[in-house]
Amino acid sequence: MPVTPTSADAMTTLRRRTSEKWGVYSDDVLPMFVAEMDFPLAPAIRKALHEAIDLGDTGYVNPLDPGAREAFRDYAAAAWGWEPDIDRMGITTDVSVVIVESLRRLIEPGEGVVITPPIYPPFYDLIPEAGGAVVEVPLSDDGSSYALDLDGIDRALAAGAKGVLLCSPHNPVGLVHDRVTLEELSRVVARHDGFVVSDEIHAPLTHHGVEFTPYLTVSEEARAHGIAAESGSKAFNLAGLKTALFVSASDRMTDLIRSLPEEVTFRAGQFGLIATREGFAHSREWLDGTIAAVQGNADLLQSELDAHLPAVRLRRPSASYLAWLNMSALGWGDDPAVIAEQHARVALSSGPRFGRQGAGYARMNLACSPDTITEAVRRLASVTI
Repeated sequence: MPVTPTSADAMTTLRRRTSEKWGVYSDDVLPMFVAEMDFPLAPAIRKALHEAIDLGDTGYVNPLDPGAREAFRDYAAAAWGWEPDIDRMGITTDVSVVIVESLRRLIEPGEGVVITPPIYPPFYDLIPEAGGAVVEVPLSDDGSSYALDLDGIDRALAAGAKGVLLCSPHNPVGLVHDRVTLEELSRVVARHDGFVVSDEIHAPLTHHGVEFTPYLTVSEEARAHGIAAESGSKAFNLAGLKTALFVSASDRMTDLIRSLPEEVTFRAGQFGLIATREGFAHSREWLDGTIAAVQGNADLLQSELDAHLPAVRLRRPSASYLAWLNMSALGWGDDPAVIAEQHARVALSSGPRFGRQGAGYARMNLACSPDTITEAVRRLASVTI
């Protein structure tokens, strides 16, 4: 059955929002930077949140309520053939907290953790926050596609790094790691008695026709040394509601979750727990429509670039709504997002913030209306410097 793409809210409605995407810039700027969607909330989430407000259900999260965990388990089973054990999950504020609290218990101060730039910029901060040191093993890049550099990760672990902070799917390039690659990663990590913390926040936004593989499903080694960070915040646009899940598949990692202070749980948001439950349980049709809209926008972006800005090369994503743009041929310097904002009034994410490999690149948010994509490209194409 054909999927009906989700439609973005009208610009007049969006301009009334006060979140980061809509509150940082003046109204003459098209905000296409931070990972927020321009789509309305899924109807089931909207309804449940209104009901909670009407009930005054605004207290602390109930750590015994399995609703969000069960909903995620059922979604994972349907989408990925994976049925994680809810008794091996924990609740917290967001994926960053899953990462930091896990790393604090997996490393000693000063020990190295591998990341694979270009990478989500907060990874550079979360590892030091946990007491560790960043070890960079850049993605391999043949000019048309990216991949994990498994040999490089092997060498980094042999040199003393203790584990890998994996971005799966990978932000900003939209890479969905295949099962064979993840299996080999698990063997490499196991050979060095290491660990993997897998940030899978973008996984529900894997594009139609592409298969996502949860890290904890690929091998016994992965289940033994892995912990996954899961959330509905990107899939259902819930970042401000603050809920994420620790997910484990071994006694070792389950013990890690159970060792956490109870405040790690109670800092989660009640509305976030409700919205996460409703998203995974009752908003899958909405999610399918959202993915269809994003894939349509990626097609449109490519055609608009071909027609009006052919010097810019799109690194086409296989997941999420973030487009990685090679703008180096424009001559706008290492950080073309600066020129885009100043001269085109289009706010993009700065490529160099994702690592040295981001020089000449910018990231564009495609979770918007087609008109926004068209307007952004036309504005960028009009720049003369």
